[in-house]
Amino acid sequence: MKHTLSVLVENKPGVLVRIAGLFSRRGFNIDSLAVGPTEDPNLSRMTIVVGAAEHSLEQITKQLNKLINVVKISDLDPVKSVNRELALIKVNATSKTRTEIIEIAGIFRSGIVDVSKNSLTVEVTGTIDKLEAIEEMLRPYGIVEFVRTGRIALSRGQKE
Repeated sequence: MKHTLSVLVENKPGVLVRIAGLFSRRGFNIDSLAVGPTEDPNLSRMTIVVGAAEHSLEQITKQLNKLINVVKISDLDPVKSVNRELALIKVNATSKTRTEIIEIAGIFRSGIVDVSKNSLTVEVTGTIDKLEAIEEMLRPYGIVEFVRTGRIALSRGQKE
């Protein structure tokens, strides 16, 4: 089962390497990893998506809590959290297909962030399902390049 861990860590050099190393040493593949600053400049939030059984996840959490730079760990419930990703998709575009691609982008509430003679770059933000859906819609036009961020997530409602 996929779990989304929100890990609050001290904003110091080497923390990411230590946490990624812990997962690697335990034989767990990180499906998605996003790290960024928080409202407190001394802290960063790591959003880690990992496939693990409950028992294995408990082991990982215990090991993470032993690391000195880890402040707090939360296993985010998909129903009680907001999850998003960002994708940039460069698509082949001719004078005949350009309008169709722009319409598809509009349907998905995404934007065109770069235009060239032969391509359009679409920026889309949303759930994994939304990103996969727009990718499928744009694939027939010819995807030149594609990049996605890792998942970012926060629990819903008041700050805990």
